[in-house]
Amino acid sequence: MAHVEIYTKAFCPYCTRAKALLASKGVAPQEHDISMDGPQRQEMIQRAHGRTTVPQIFIDGKHIGGSDDLAALNARGGLDPLLAA
Repeated sequence: MAHVEIYTKAFCPYCTRAKALLASKGVAPQEHDISMDGPQRQEMIQRAHGRTTVPQIFIDGKHIGGSDDLAALNARGGLDPLLAA
């Protein structure tokens, strides 16, 4: 199974949606909570090529994007192969 990371903030509905989609696939991602704007926020921005919104999702180090990007990837059948890698 692939290594999945997700940067989140507390009370973020998009984060909840992304985590629910991953859970439906049997994936428990490594979660980085950046609610308090710690150093992991800067790490996320750098890894996500300047994107500052949450969630930001990475599968095996590859930037997938946010919740809508994850849902679109799943809708076109591209998520399962990445998770199986």
